Amino acid sequence: MTLDLAPALLAGYFALGLATGFIAGLLGVGGGLIIVPVLIVQLHAAGLGPGLEAQIALGTSLAVIVFTSLSSVRAHHRHGAVEWPLVRRFAGGALAGTLIGALLAARVPGQVLKVFFVVFLVYAAIQMWLDFKPAAHRTLPGSARCTAAGGVIGAVSSWVGIGGGTLSVPFMLWHNVPLHRAIATSAAIGFPIALAGAAGYAIGGGSRPDLPPGSVGFIYLPALGGIVAGSVLTAPLGARTTHRLPVRRLKRVFALLLAVLAIRMAWTL
Repeated sequence: MTLDLAPALLAGYFALGLATGFIAGLLGVGGGLIIVPVLIVQLHAAGLGPGLEAQIALGTSLAVIVFTSLSSVRAHHRHGAVEWPLVRRFAGGALAGTLIGALLAARVPGQVLKVFFVVFLVYAAIQMWLDFKPAAHRTLPGSARCTAAGGVIGAVSSWVGIGGGTLSVPFMLWHNVPLHRAIATSAAIGFPIALAGAAGYAIGGGSRPDLPPGSVGFIYLPALGGIVAGSVLTAPLGARTTHRLPVRRLKRVFALLLAVLAIRMAWTL
């Protein structure tokens, strides 16, 4: 299957990167919740028929996060905010859970993934609208339970194409990790999640004969390159803008955007 690589479509991938980079820098969220639904629409516009768009969008989103999370982690590390011992306790489970989840997602019908994504979008929209920050109730569990939590977070992330911050930040806040350290540590955990997820989708789709040229498994390289190029430019701008605008109000606007995307995806089902 050949996809259209018209300049307008390539510009669309770049524009998606500009938008997701700015939002990620502004609100401290990963871009996957925006990349996946918009990329599905763009892939249809490029000529991809139904059946593969969900896996390609998810795999490409996780591959994008491999690159964008590196710059985020470096920035947080320079400020000394990353709890590296905690990252190590989560990383093994996150790697395993994400890889297994991605390999499984490569085999299930795309409609199942879309339904799961819609449900998660609704959850994320509610969390963002309420600015949900659970009160600390306990100290962090031991290594075994952190590994198990990392596995669950990774598995869910692999099915929605995110770095896991929507789940890992509330988990750490609940276990008495300060907010700025929870966000920084979540960014560091997001790298192995994205890496394992991208590898899983690349391997899972590697034997498919009906993938478009320019694909490595379920990772579509033209979209990957355009989104990464755009996001690298705007993520620093979004981070600087955070200190000038009412972030709580912006989060509610973003929550409404997620709700609209969820409704649109549900309608297409």
